[in-house]
Amino acid sequence: MAENRASGYVEGVPCWVDAQLPDVEAGKRFYGELFGWSFEGSYALQEGEPVAALVPKVDGRMPTVWTVYFATPDVEALVRRIRAADGQIVTAPVEVGEGEGVTALVTDPEGAVFGLWQAGSHPGFGRRHAPGTFAWVQLYARDTDTVNDFYGDLFHDALFGPDSKPDFGRAPVSDVFPAEMPPHFLVHFRVEDCEEAVGAVQRLGGRVQAPPFETSYGTVAVVTDNQGASFALLQRLN
Repeated sequence: MAENRASGYVEGVPCWVDAQLPDVEAGKRFYGELFGWSFEGSYALQEGEPVAALVPKVDGRMPTVWTVYFATPDVEALVRRIRAADGQIVTAPVEVGEGEGVTALVTDPEGAVFGLWQAGSHPGFGRRHAPGTFAWVQLYARDTDTVNDFYGDLFHDALFGPDSKPDFGRAPVSDVFPAEMPPHFLVHFRVEDCEEAVGAVQRLGGRVQAPPFETSYGTVAVVTDNQGASFALLQRLN
């Protein structure tokens, strides 16, 4: 079921995603056609609710990627815990906009990059779990025991609390990608028909990295957009 006007995210819940792209306008055309998004500035909207952001890549040496952000009530405190648990700080906490929130970029002990989001006026997803919106994020890791311990300690309530419904899984890199692929997060967007969505990606100039395959949480295909940013299409089991 879709969740609208989502707010009050528990620490460790995926609450936002953005794509850093060389050509934001081309990205708007691609994702607007693929997912039916409209745009207000950098924000992608579905039924008037924010679902993602497309932002310009300011350094050509940086990868063209989708980044997932995990909610926290206190970025500074979480950054200290991440550093103490052998994670690394890529970008120190910084305020976004005029009170929209505070963000930081960090890595886990294996080097997978993810974001943190301390909400201000922008709580994160206004809509998720509906077709064309965020549905899941999968961490592909080399040592799943290490990352399970890291995230289990870091985000225990979100992953294992009595009311938790995690949108976050972990799997070995070799399950889908070549063994030499670095550990990374893969953002999944929900679709009604995975095969049909794969065809749309190809028609729009994207490509297929992994054709549809079955997982415990649905049918997944790994694709890239027309600028090389990887993401996944997820057709839920129910």
